[in-house]
Amino acid sequence: MAVTRADVARRAGTSPALVSYVLNDGPRRVAPETRERILAAIEELGYRPNTVARSLRMARGHALGLVIPDSANPYFALLARAVEETAHRFGYPLLVGNAADDETRELGYLRAFLDRQVEGVLAIPSTTSPVLRAEYAKIPTPVVFVDRSFDDGELPTVVADAVDGAREAVAHLVGHGHTRIACLSGPDVSTSRDRVAGYERALGEAGLTGLPVLRRPFGGRAGYEALDTLLAGPNPPTALFVTSDLAALGLLRAATDRGLRVPDDLAVASFDGIEYAAYTTPGLTTAEQPIFEMGRRAAELLVGALASESRPSGLQKLPTRLTIRGSCGCPDTFVRSSNALLGRTTGTERG
Repeated sequence: MAVTRADVARRAGTSPALVSYVLNDGPRRVAPETRERILAAIEELGYRPNTVARSLRMARGHALGLVIPDSANPYFALLARAVEETAHRFGYPLLVGNAADDETRELGYLRAFLDRQVEGVLAIPSTTSPVLRAEYAKIPTPVVFVDRSFDDGELPTVVADAVDGAREAVAHLVGHGHTRIACLSGPDVSTSRDRVAGYERALGEAGLTGLPVLRRPFGGRAGYEALDTLLAGPNPPTALFVTSDLAALGLLRAATDRGLRVPDDLAVASFDGIEYAAYTTPGLTTAEQPIFEMGRRAAELLVGALASESRPSGLQKLPTRLTIRGSCGCPDTFVRSSNALLGRTTGTERG
């Protein structure tokens, strides 16, 4: 039988994760004496890593689990791919469960992962309720959250700085002279709350009063159907901040169908940074999250916990950047998302 990474770990008296660190030169430093034991075991056993076979192997227990809220949403699909590529780099197959924005279904996937004895779990929780938080806190394997937090900052979580990113996007609309800016928010999860907080902060800093925030599910249809409500009344807004790119795409189509010109009749800025935001007409100005970096860091944090056999903790916030296109009123220069090629392009051009 072929020698496996687990065989090397047993011979060296260490964990399989540390063997991966030596083979992949990171992401964590391995003590010199431990590294020498692992290299000696590799030599003694004649181990030859096969990256493809290792990444596809579905042996019981040698896998990570990932729960996402909606597999049809391109933002979550890109985040999941970033996690998968990082897990693959360290030799872990990734099991993915689509919670479909349902807490009960999410818990079902979590139990299924634990029954399969996955080594660790990554999660974008469908809700940030205390009940769900308590369930995650009870599971015996290491857990790392990404994109959404449970607000107390204790559980290991990697997120974008949504408050500051939203504040920058709305301040940009204010800079175009808009004083009546409405907000279309997503459901009541931490990401929506933080983006609304940034919207309100930008208006407060400009001495402006915000309009009532409209909450809808994430998604293009929700954005399309929300436009009439947002523009109702005798004094409608001249600009909109939308807390997700996907909803903003639906809203742009609704504006076109109603004969509104963006940005002349209605300026729009959004939040996320999915690739499709670059291909609308006009292009969508958006607060871009470092999607690939978030997924990579979360996966590395989990793999690191498996190697050290200690539970990670705390909240990591990564900065966003405002990618300016034509929907806000700036010249509509084509600007690709820096996440379009999974973080392998810099995307530093600005409109």
